[in-house]
Amino acid sequence: MRISRALLAQAGSAATLVLRGNAPADQLLSRYFREHRNLGQNDRAFVAECVFAVLRRRRSLEAAAGSSEPKALVGAAMLRVMGFSARALQGLVDDELLARVRSSESAAPSPAVRADLPDWLWERLVAQQGETEALRIAQGLLNPAPLDLRVNLARTEREAAQARLGADAIESSATPYSPAGLRLTGKPAINRHPLFSEGLVEVQDEGSQLLAWLLAPRRGEMIADYCAGAGGKTLAAAMLMRGSGRVYAMDVSARRLAALAPRAARAGITNVQTLVLGEDDARARRLAGKLDRVLVDAPCSGFGTLRRNPDLKWRHQPAAIDELAAKQRAILAAAAPLVKHGGRLVYATCSILREENDAVANDFLAAHREFRPLSAATLLAGQRIALDTGERLRLWPHLHATDGFFAAIFERADS
Repeated sequence: MRISRALLAQAGSAATLVLRGNAPADQLLSRYFREHRNLGQNDRAFVAECVFAVLRRRRSLEAAAGSSEPKALVGAAMLRVMGFSARALQGLVDDELLARVRSSESAAPSPAVRADLPDWLWERLVAQQGETEALRIAQGLLNPAPLDLRVNLARTEREAAQARLGADAIESSATPYSPAGLRLTGKPAINRHPLFSEGLVEVQDEGSQLLAWLLAPRRGEMIADYCAGAGGKTLAAAMLMRGSGRVYAMDVSARRLAALAPRAARAGITNVQTLVLGEDDARARRLAGKLDRVLVDAPCSGFGTLRRNPDLKWRHQPAAIDELAAKQRAILAAAAPLVKHGGRLVYATCSILREENDAVANDFLAAHREFRPLSAATLLAGQRIALDTGERLRLWPHLHATDGFFAAIFERADS
């Protein structure tokens, strides 16, 4: 597409808002577009691509541009990330900036700059994974995420959904691990497709889908999604129960839970009940020791989702990780009493840091002797899912083409 000075200025203004804001990038970008309704669809796509290129590669772009100004970073991103030539950018981007960016290509950046991570996060990754693997992880997180769908297997088959998409010229392939997953080619507007409006597919990363198979609810059971949010994992678990039993979607946010009702109705799911923690605690206490399965997908740094949310690496500070880990321990301890004897508890995050993952799981086991660990590899193999990451689930973008996920599975001992 042809880029004008005016459009480039819009990209710079949007980048300024996002880089200097304190809210999620997608929310700030949506606000920017609402305030600039004159931008057409292609213009919005270009602005969004610029902003996310800057967010992903901020460290290396600052080094190349010799500047942290958002407008300079947009120009550097167009040259270094988005495939524009220096000739195409002449007259649009400052000549001195273009010269600096081009001359920087021969420089040897520091490992943290190569990884496009803040120093503190890079140092933690190196300490936990080693420098070589840390760089692989960081580079995997720099790539844009694919668009994954979860097919509602309670109402259709994956092959049927794939064929229906193909008939509408939407290419897809079966995900290698999730039995319900389809990975789309490109980023079509799937929320406008009949499969979506009829509740036969939901947008959900393959790694997130696998948590339902680790929980493995059976028909007729009582289960809970303890940090349900808008209910993506709730719906995946309910799908496996084929409309039987009961699923409690619990969260501290009534607003987030309110988003679940229309999604459940669209999917044809009627066995979900919402429960607002902090308001309905008496109802929650009555469930103590009665639930067959409980999923705790705890609030976390989200560093495993940097392909989708690259702003998180710039918004979080080291102290936030300690605060999150303390919250995760408290949430897991609060959810554990809901599990009945012989029942299953799954602790999960979309983080890649040991402080939020193994450290929390290990402390839980040490403090709750009534629980014993179960092997994620064994559980998945029992469901014909060929994925062995060891006793605990560990997913990485560079190895599994999913978001970064962690899960530890526990079973409460029989009385």
